[in-house]
Amino acid sequence: MGDMTVTTPPCVLTIAGSDSGGGAGIQADLKTMLALGVHGMSVIAAVTAQNSLGVQGYWELPAEAVRAQLDSVLGDIGAQAIKTGMLASPELVETVAVALGSYGAPVVVDPVGVSKHGDTLLVPEAVETLRTQLLPVATIVTPNLWEVEQLTSVKVEDERDLRRAADAVLALGPAWALIKGGHLPDEPVDLLTDGTSEYRFGAERLDNRHTHGTGCTLASAIASHLARGEDVPSAVEQAKAYVTGAIARGFPLGTGIGPVDHAWQWR
Repeated sequence: MGDMTVTTPPCVLTIAGSDSGGGAGIQADLKTMLALGVHGMSVIAAVTAQNSLGVQGYWELPAEAVRAQLDSVLGDIGAQAIKTGMLASPELVETVAVALGSYGAPVVVDPVGVSKHGDTLLVPEAVETLRTQLLPVATIVTPNLWEVEQLTSVKVEDERDLRRAADAVLALGPAWALIKGGHLPDEPVDLLTDGTSEYRFGAERLDNRHTHGTGCTLASAIASHLARGEDVPSAVEQAKAYVTGAIARGFPLGTGIGPVDHAWQWR
């Protein structure tokens, strides 16, 4: 190779569930990380059987398996940012919260509660553990409107409710909240705030039903940009641009809802 110097890219760890259909979860996370120029690593917390029609079943891993994966990756390689997704049970949420609480990297929490198809991916007891243990160690939490209601009981009916929802989420302890308004009746708008600064991100509503994996992809994109040294508002802005492009080019897969296109910038 001669005098070519090889530089290790920033490393990002995802702690989430596997999606056998490849559109969401760990698979979406790793594809997003590759697309955004970082080295993706994974701690698998649950295995799902799912396809374009929904989730047919899921099996969470034992807490010791999740803890061992965390120790392996963080103990040897380390991470410049960490993203959490589907954690299924109180025990797994607690295992992850304890590990991340003592680790210095920024943490993006995607509080996966309900899938696109309406499948519940978090048992009710785990919601409480998420609120009291994981959110306080989060740099940023990225709930959709259903997840906001699950976490805070605040129901968002229009854009005016976004700030109230964000404040209720911030009260649970994360440094930043990104309230995703994709399900608002009018134009979609996302609100990002740390309680002091406030940023709004609008996007045109794309006429494409193939949006499987949007939430996982956005959270992973934010983590990737944080690992590359961006501040939170800038990481969110760039992640939004990547996801918007991916949704615009979402493609049909199977007979249900297809995935966003993680490789849209290359195709």
